[in-house]
Amino acid sequence: MTGAFKTHNGVIFKPCIFELKLLKNIIVLVRWISHCVKSMRMKFVIQVLFIIFTAFDSNAQISYKGSIDKLPVELVGDFYPDGVVNAFYVYSKFDQSIRLSGSLKSEHLILTEKNDSGKGTATLTFENFNSKSDTLKGVWKEISSGRELRIVLIKTYTLNEDQGPAEVLQMVSLKDKYFRLVIRSEPGTAYPRVKAVKIFEKKTDKLLQQIPVDCETWGINGMSVDDYNFDGFPDFSVFEQSYAGPNTSSLYFLYNPKTGMFFKSTFEGTSLTFDKKSKRIFEHNQCCAGNSHMNAVYKVVNNKMVLVSRTCQEYNESKGELMEVKCE
Repeated sequence: MTGAFKTHNGVIFKPCIFELKLLKNIIVLVRWISHCVKSMRMKFVIQVLFIIFTAFDSNAQISYKGSIDKLPVELVGDFYPDGVVNAFYVYSKFDQSIRLSGSLKSEHLILTEKNDSGKGTATLTFENFNSKSDTLKGVWKEISSGRELRIVLIKTYTLNEDQGPAEVLQMVSLKDKYFRLVIRSEPGTAYPRVKAVKIFEKKTDKLLQQIPVDCETWGINGMSVDDYNFDGFPDFSVFEQSYAGPNTSSLYFLYNPKTGMFFKSTFEGTSLTFDKKSKRIFEHNQCCAGNSHMNAVYKVVNNKMVLVSRTCQEYNESKGELMEVKCE
């Protein structure tokens, strides 16, 4: 992400002092430090910089390939500064993701897989975990029976450390297809970006389609699947960008049942949500520390978003509440 990092619960944090867009924001940061020094607030400066840059350095997405017992697997995890780890793994034979959650404490990594009801079914335990190590060894243990299997994994990619390109497996998939995002760093850029989506056939691993994109990375939640145009066929989206506050955008790709291929839609807006029951798309845009809100409702006509209604609110200081205003 450019100028933001995401906590394990999905909250977007953007330092309000600067957006970290390289040169422009470095200048802003230098000016702010200079002002703080003159104001005798150097201790505060050091504390803020330590918190921000520690958080940036500690966030990591790491991909591994290896085996559980003798079965080939692939594991991808997001490691957060507070020790929380969100991850998933797949058995290469089936290409169906198994979600994991856990924690990393004092080099002791424990991940738990759960069933649909939220009950833990197995644990993956790794002693002496080191994100810099190329090899990861551990034990898969079935909770109900106590059966144990050996895990051996080899690191294939670390986001923000490796320049790429890398093809990172995605957690979401369709009934007969799975996805990989092509991630690489471009000359002159600070962070790797998503440059393409690759769509593969399950079981055969045949490449069916490759679509160019240019998006920020968003960890294991960088893609979603849903029926975005309400035609009964599953589509997919790729996280595009984070903005000030909670606003985000995604790119939406719709399925063409006649060709069996996906195409980029014209859907656009901030923080879109989709309601299958009403067949409506909802947009919410918030800015100015929550003092300004815009809500819009759209319907889908010929695979295009058509505005149904839009309302705007601004904070009224005298009344101490949000008041509806005319949208500009």
